[in-house]
Amino acid sequence: MCVGIPAVVALLAPWITPHPPASIDPSQALLPPVGMEGSDPAYLLGTDNLGRDILSRLIEGARVSLMIGVIAVVLAGSIGLTVGLVAGYYGKWLDAVLMRVVDALLAIPSVLLVLVILGVLNPGMWTLIFVLGITNWVIYARQIRAEVLELRERQFVRAAQNFGVPGPIILIRHIMPNVLPSFIVLSTLSVATVIVTESALSFLGLGVQPPDISWGLMLTTGRDYLATAWWISTLPGLAITFTVLGILLLGDWLRDALDPRLGGRS
Repeated sequence: MCVGIPAVVALLAPWITPHPPASIDPSQALLPPVGMEGSDPAYLLGTDNLGRDILSRLIEGARVSLMIGVIAVVLAGSIGLTVGLVAGYYGKWLDAVLMRVVDALLAIPSVLLVLVILGVLNPGMWTLIFVLGITNWVIYARQIRAEVLELRERQFVRAAQNFGVPGPIILIRHIMPNVLPSFIVLSTLSVATVIVTESALSFLGLGVQPPDISWGLMLTTGRDYLATAWWISTLPGLAITFTVLGILLLGDWLRDALDPRLGGRS
């Protein structure tokens, strides 16, 4: 439920925003949410320092933040899944080379690596997606490789090899279906991590750039008004918190549902 609402809002964002998210109206600046003194019913959650509707920006921010999370995870997961399958199944020198690359990347703090790359490239939404994708694939590679190392010794894989089935076919038909449950769970949890990372980077000015809108960018907008207009930063902060919590709970549920060893434990 916690993650379903932001997902639906993100999908319907272009049609359900009550005001243009980037529309500036200085005469309506810093209006509080409805129910507080000085509020305006036309702006249910108030306005920011430029008179922009907070509700409309939250809705648009949901679309951007979730899009960044999902696309970055798809990119990272695709690279990591491929590397993990190949390294775990073929082994030998190929496994050694790929895993040394993984170890080298894991030795570098991921946040530092992201900051360095973003410092070289021009910050922006698509740059951020690319950077988060190419810096997070290693966690998939390690996890998938470990499972493939165990699966390739199973009898059904040995039987396929004895019958002369090509390696790529074995990977796709016999091994990949068995690693997909853990891959799906890991991907789900990674979306939450990426959303938090995007928010932090946008807060620092290295992520999403105006006129695009994200929850992290909204936090930056309101940091100078915490004492007088708390809603500018507090509401996107709550949106991030509940969305990430919902994604983590979804990942927990998927782990229990997809892992037969847990026996359907709730």
